[in-house]
Amino acid sequence: MGTTEHPGPQKLPVRPDPKLWVSTVPFGLGKLKPKHIRDTMKTLWHNRDNLPYAARILTQGVCDGCALGVSGLYDRTLNGPHICTTRLNVLRLNTMPAIKPKLLHADIEELRKLTSAELRELGRVPYPLVRRKGERSFSRLSWNEALDLVAAKFRELPPEQTAFYLTARGITNESYYAAAKVARLIGTNHIDNASRICHSPSKTALKRSLGIGASSCSYSDWIGTDVLVFWGSVAANNQPVSTKYMYAAKRKGTKIIVINPYREPAMDGYWIPSIAESALFGTKLADDFYQVNIGGDIALMHGVMKAWFEMERERPGSAIDHLYVREHVNGFEELRTKVLEQQWTELEVSSGLSAARMKELAVLLAGAKSAVFVWSMGLTQHRHATDNISQVVNLALLRGFIGREYCGVMPIRGHSGVQSAGEMGAEPASLPGGDFDEYNRLRLERLWGFPVPNWRGDIVGVSLENALLPDNHPRRLKLYYMSGGNFLETMPDPAFIRRSLEALDIRVHQDIILNTSTLLDAKEAVIVLPAMTRYEQPGGGTSTSTERMIYFSPEIAGPRIEEARAEWEIYLDLASRVKPELRELIAVSDARRLREEIAKAAPDYEGIQYLGKQGDVFQRGGAWLCEGGICPTPDGKGRLIPVDIPRREAASRGEFYVTTRRGKQFNSMIYGERDSFNGTNRSAVLVNPTDARLHSITEGEAIVLHNDHGTLHGEARFADIAQGNLAVNFPEGNVLFPMGVYESRAGIPEYNIAVSLEKTEQFLFRKDRNYSKKGTLE
Repeated sequence: MGTTEHPGPQKLPVRPDPKLWVSTVPFGLGKLKPKHIRDTMKTLWHNRDNLPYAARILTQGVCDGCALGVSGLYDRTLNGPHICTTRLNVLRLNTMPAIKPKLLHADIEELRKLTSAELRELGRVPYPLVRRKGERSFSRLSWNEALDLVAAKFRELPPEQTAFYLTARGITNESYYAAAKVARLIGTNHIDNASRICHSPSKTALKRSLGIGASSCSYSDWIGTDVLVFWGSVAANNQPVSTKYMYAAKRKGTKIIVINPYREPAMDGYWIPSIAESALFGTKLADDFYQVNIGGDIALMHGVMKAWFEMERERPGSAIDHLYVREHVNGFEELRTKVLEQQWTELEVSSGLSAARMKELAVLLAGAKSAVFVWSMGLTQHRHATDNISQVVNLALLRGFIGREYCGVMPIRGHSGVQSAGEMGAEPASLPGGDFDEYNRLRLERLWGFPVPNWRGDIVGVSLENALLPDNHPRRLKLYYMSGGNFLETMPDPAFIRRSLEALDIRVHQDIILNTSTLLDAKEAVIVLPAMTRYEQPGGGTSTSTERMIYFSPEIAGPRIEEARAEWEIYLDLASRVKPELRELIAVSDARRLREEIAKAAPDYEGIQYLGKQGDVFQRGGAWLCEGGICPTPDGKGRLIPVDIPRREAASRGEFYVTTRRGKQFNSMIYGERDSFNGTNRSAVLVNPTDARLHSITEGEAIVLHNDHGTLHGEARFADIAQGNLAVNFPEGNVLFPMGVYESRAGIPEYNIAVSLEKTEQFLFRKDRNYSKKGTLE
């Protein structure tokens, strides 16, 4: 894939640069911003019973927060220590004691009164639990009893009626691989992971455009690139350590462009706690914001390319890297034809931007010798997400921004280790080391010694739908084995999800804590299995960062949850009970042996078997994938893919497009009621002041968003968001999105939709009138 090695950590400038300061007032006093010192003190207080262990986790372990890949306090991008509030918030999951028996075995209705945040505070799951149909509380099981019960159900059911799911909660490569192998040994391809609801379109699009399934570049390429573009990504909020890389880039003259409907305050300016200058005076991050409509990114990118082709007519070579395109790219004429047939008026309506603004961005990128394009769920959580990403790659290919220094395309990951879930085979369309095709299936059958089922598995959304199929349907899901995750708070239509989970015969929750989904009923039984964190696993574990760095995280001495077990070990033990006659084929004595097997099963991970101590790391594929423009495609070339513009119908009065955002949380794990960057609470609906004025809505007024799928009650909060667009918090806003609507290629659910907005008093009055009329008619 590439021969150039990562350059290693770079030094930060010593002298301050006042031009980048947000404020001359020290520590941003009086400004709305995260209180890093206060939050650090809170972390110390929350971990006061285990401070030495907490310190060892921070200084020796690989971060189990986002996927930037900090090992101890250091990474491979910049010299100096790194720490962020996201990692500090997650820390308590690793240090807290077990749930007290009185609470754990309380009446289920008492536990159901608690939120997931309150359940999290109870502590760790201490031992295997079961709650059978009709029982009012959890009972204790031995490990043998628990796994024998689950194994018996697996043996009873056809494999098509069983499924596995793995979240990205600190899960290691070893656990992903073990789950992928065990699922196939049991006979099911119904296995999926958390990337299905965040970055699955990134992998799909990158595969079809470039033949790769991960970031083509490294974080170090941010530092020195001419332009760094964030498409639908609020890295300062979701991956706070990345602000340090942005600071280093700004100091080298990089322009940072943000493309997002909402002008996120975190990307405007940030106080970076590990840089003295920034901690005191803050750092201006974004040079410009392009506030597109929700779903308007493809139109914006069409506008940029249309401007490039118009520039080319006047002066050939002024916008397109023709040498790169000629030698390394297919599909140029087809793309040009598609782009030039677009009309500026249509592009303006869809994108929400003027032609002048789109041309302005086009000129900036045409004049850049290098650029890195970074994106996240603002591009991926759409029904046209794969086309979104392919369009980003189209821009990069036309300019030759692939396979060289300071250039690349990067889907920035929000969970540590999630990048490797598909690479380890923990999804229906993949096997360890490659796609689910005949070659890989036969290759792994030879390695594993047992047949791999030759049928297409279902993605997580379809599996949940299958739980409600007729009982005699051959794919009616009856046993769901979940490692972490809470579908009630991550998937659309929570009411549907509740029905699905309660329709299962047996539901297994392999986890470190309880959450609201753990407490739901099942037809036969709910079984809870206590898992170890990555820092407790004997022999350590590995995780893969956004930039394809494979880090070793050692076992860290400290207190233990007595009956918790390594996740990969639980999977292998289960398989030996489901198919005891094949026990020898899955027997692995320790984590090191498992890494040796991974190196054979996934050739790109050659080298993982040598990782065994703190600080061990290597980068899969080198510094740049597609180095020199040579892609791992049949002809070695990248592919330009013409895509259509999603139609955006003119919204009628009271109709808006709504999307979700994250605030004071780590994915679905909420750590506070008040957003540190904009001061809003969890019920806030971000609305443009002009839109609010047109609808006679005042700041803080109670409003309702509704459509055919659900209703959300909230408070209007004025914000710098593109007109005609609204933003609500995730997961609160999930009631507005339907189940069963998926992006056609990658299967990600739709998290952007049209809604009607009304004042609460008007909404309730209308409902009362409708009810009254209905009653009269009856």
